[in-house]
Amino acid sequence: MKSNTIILHTLVSLAGASPLQPRQLLNFAALDAAPQPTVHSVFIDEKPNTVVYDLPAATEAAVAAPLQAATKRGLEVRTNDACTSLDKGAGLVPVPDTAEAFLAYDEFSSAATSAPVPSGYFQTFSNLKGSNSAYGYSGYSTLNSYDTAECARRCNNVDSCLAFNIYFERDPSFVPGKGCEDPASNTVIKCVYWGGYISAANANNVGQWREQFHVVIAGSNGYMKSGTTDIPGYNGVSLGNAAINAPLNCLGQDTYMGSKIFTTSYYNVGLCAAACVSQNEYNTAHPSPPEPPKICKFFVTFLSQRNGSPEGQICALYTQSWNSSYATNDGQWRGTDHYTNDYVFAYTDNTYENDIVCPS
Repeated sequence: MKSNTIILHTLVSLAGASPLQPRQLLNFAALDAAPQPTVHSVFIDEKPNTVVYDLPAATEAAVAAPLQAATKRGLEVRTNDACTSLDKGAGLVPVPDTAEAFLAYDEFSSAATSAPVPSGYFQTFSNLKGSNSAYGYSGYSTLNSYDTAECARRCNNVDSCLAFNIYFERDPSFVPGKGCEDPASNTVIKCVYWGGYISAANANNVGQWREQFHVVIAGSNGYMKSGTTDIPGYNGVSLGNAAINAPLNCLGQDTYMGSKIFTTSYYNVGLCAAACVSQNEYNTAHPSPPEPPKICKFFVTFLSQRNGSPEGQICALYTQSWNSSYATNDGQWRGTDHYTNDYVFAYTDNTYENDIVCPS
């Protein structure tokens, strides 16, 4: 069982503001109860593919009950017969043909460090020797060259793709097995699509052994989409890697309504918008006189990660909009575990008007 000790990593009180509300920290009880996100690594058994998520089902789960969470997706394991020929990659094969030579090959490092950042993206890591094991796996394809613009174009054509990882992989030319335990290598250039946050911390898939053949990775770069997703009825802004820490408002009211956790789809701000609307419908139908029902007018969503591994998409709901000056929560500690808030976005109902009249 995990410790329940909670320490906010950064908790900055704004001048003149009321005390920050600790309930805006992660709800660890809900986080522990939620299904663990599926974390995927791409291995050589897997053929190029595109993952299709059942977004209507994910949305239905997101709004099914006020302030609850969602089942995880299984992965298909592919197998091949020993000594069966594998698809040939387009990359160069270093001489000598060893894993050590592959990892030290200057051509791979040069390609990674000189690659341009595609339009609409920002770079999260460069020239690593590992690929991502992350949340929201959305498939991959192979490239004829180390082309970040082409990989970005393909990512843009996959609905769930918010990020991509491009790298060189040392694969065997035949499935290693009896009689071909250590076949000649084959360099495949992979473009992997992700619907979650990719970083150096989760670029931890450094390869594998297949019989006597060593699969390794070089020139691994990661890129995230930099723009906000358009959500009908809302105006969105990026908050980087810090979530909102809202104080009580000027009337001493707590505007924080609670949070939801999503772990079974990909990172999708539309799930938060649906939850916000659903919460309003529920609260309107279940009033608590004499208080008027709390209405969600603003939400903040981000991917929570524990020591670099995804925990799920968090959606925090508020009755009042707060600007980016309140984005001071960049994570917290729970015992020795460090929880970070990555890829944070805030959305305000575009009909929102601040009707709070502060005492003079």
